[in-house]
Amino acid sequence: MLVWNDLVSDEKIRVYDKGVEGLDSLEMESKEKAYGLRLSYRSGDMWAPRVTQVEALQGEASYFIDCINNNITPKNDGYAGLRVVRMLEAIKKSLSGGGALVRLD
Repeated sequence: MLVWNDLVSDEKIRVYDKGVEGLDSLEMESKEKAYGLRLSYRSGDMWAPRVTQVEALQGEASYFIDCINNNITPKNDGYAGLRVVRMLEAIKKSLSGGGALVRLD
């Protein structure tokens, strides 16, 4: 589990070793019946990686200038924006259809 907290000056990102494990020895039909009753919750260590403090707009502007100067295609180009818009449209369509599967082309 990853938690981002922009309100603190240190440990903005915390990574927690957490998980849920089911019992593998049960038959598939039994697993479905026992779901929720036979789960094991795991909680381990927390890790806070160092995050360099950079003002967001300054970082994006520097990245943009670097891409222009070095003829690099940016990760956040127009095609990335188009993929995000298509994803948001698919989410809206899925929600209107009661959670129906929507394929992205």
